[in-house]
Amino acid sequence: MQTLDRMPWHWDRVFAISRYTLLEAWRNRFLAIVLGLVALLYLASLFVKALAITESNQFQVGFFAASMRLAVVFAIAVYILQGLVREFQDKVVELVLSLDLPRATYVLGKFAGYAVLCAAASALCALPLFALSTDTAAPLLWGCSLLLELWLVAAAAVFCMVTFTQLLPAATFVAGFYLLGRSISAIQLMSTSTLLGPDWSTKLAGWIADLIALVLPRLDAFTQTAWLLDAATAAGVLGSAALQVAIYVPLLLGAAMFDLHRRNF
Repeated sequence: MQTLDRMPWHWDRVFAISRYTLLEAWRNRFLAIVLGLVALLYLASLFVKALAITESNQFQVGFFAASMRLAVVFAIAVYILQGLVREFQDKVVELVLSLDLPRATYVLGKFAGYAVLCAAASALCALPLFALSTDTAAPLLWGCSLLLELWLVAAAAVFCMVTFTQLLPAATFVAGFYLLGRSISAIQLMSTSTLLGPDWSTKLAGWIADLIALVLPRLDAFTQTAWLLDAATAAGVLGSAALQVAIYVPLLLGAAMFDLHRRNF
């Protein structure tokens, strides 16, 4: 097995930064918070099931999956933004970069740690669905898609925090990125509706919506609750999500590296 001393110079530093990122998350009890969210929303889903008159299991699964996805996306984004803004304010970033450490390795190391954290969080979120659903393929597909979605959100949070270094603008940008990615298909559909008429303002709205859609991932294709309710869902939908992650995550991390490289500390 290759030891750390024999590894390429940058990968051992990426590994070290990611290890300390995970250690920080463990000490901040992030996974315990996610587990608490899972337990809370599972109990809430039992209440929803009790209120439903028909198809109570579908209502329970739908409520738990939809609310859990939003909760864990919010938790991972806030945790990353809060952790990175503390490192910038406490001059931890300047201290780390004063060492023999290329700036790109800092971004890669932080994201690698967050990626492992996203994997653990998505697994915790998907576990109850295996008990609630009679099918094992659909919860597995939902959990894998949630992992890809969390990686996109984590990359966006790293980019925004490195670029803005302030919590409010970074959180606003991440929220806008996520909400627009989730709703851009609906916005495009509404902007091209024949009910709006053929005037120039309708065409302009359609062009603007198409332009925004070109630079955003289609997050509405990720982690759909309908997959858990429709047994005919094909696993091929995961390939489209993985392709988007393969494009947008390197773009976001590359932009973060460029911005960190040009900055004077």
